[in-house]
Amino acid sequence: MSSNIPTPHISAKEGEFARTVLMPGDPLRAKFIAETFLEDANLINNVRGIQGYTGTWQGKKVSVMASGMGCPSIGIYSYELFKFYNVENIIRIGSAGAISPNLKLRDIVVGMSAYTDSGYVKSLGIDVNMAPCCSWDLLQKAMETAQKMNLRAFAGPLFSSDAFYSEVETSAKLGKLGVLAVEMETAALYLNAARCGKNALTICTISDSLVTGEVTTSEERQEGFTNMMKLALDIA
Repeated sequence: MSSNIPTPHISAKEGEFARTVLMPGDPLRAKFIAETFLEDANLINNVRGIQGYTGTWQGKKVSVMASGMGCPSIGIYSYELFKFYNVENIIRIGSAGAISPNLKLRDIVVGMSAYTDSGYVKSLGIDVNMAPCCSWDLLQKAMETAQKMNLRAFAGPLFSSDAFYSEVETSAKLGKLGVLAVEMETAALYLNAARCGKNALTICTISDSLVTGEVTTSEERQEGFTNMMKLALDIA
């Protein structure tokens, strides 16, 4: 066994994670996916209540584990999965707030790149502005599969914000530049995939709109966005 396993944040044994990990922010969403979609799902991590499971989906080994909220949190878990557990693909499945007027509640957004105001970028020691990008192969598969599923899916840039409650009106300005939605994790995930030579993609469901003020409930966000979950499982 690798001397780095278990890690400070993941107690799973070597080989217990699949090559592809679905990563919602909410541990209860990870539990819901494992119990609803995966066959023979086993709990392989519960450090700090961050639940991780491995099972099968249509005969294919798949893992699902929560990331928590924000770039620092997903930065820890995605790095440990990529670097120490030899995970090849992480597909973030989460919620996002629409900043494009073209998006409706429950539309699906696939993140091509991620603008960010997060200090996580500085952890690479590179003093430039960055908008890290997704894996082209995963993006292509996601959009082709979404079309076959007849889903309203849009590919474009996201904004990964460090602040949920902000005094700065950044989102509206970015919306005018073609950014589709705001969330809090994608930039760190894409940066870690790049630094580890791995693949990452974010698939989000629009849970609220900063344009219209519409919102969904916490229960809908936890268990109701099943189209996004099925899409991620189909490309895993």
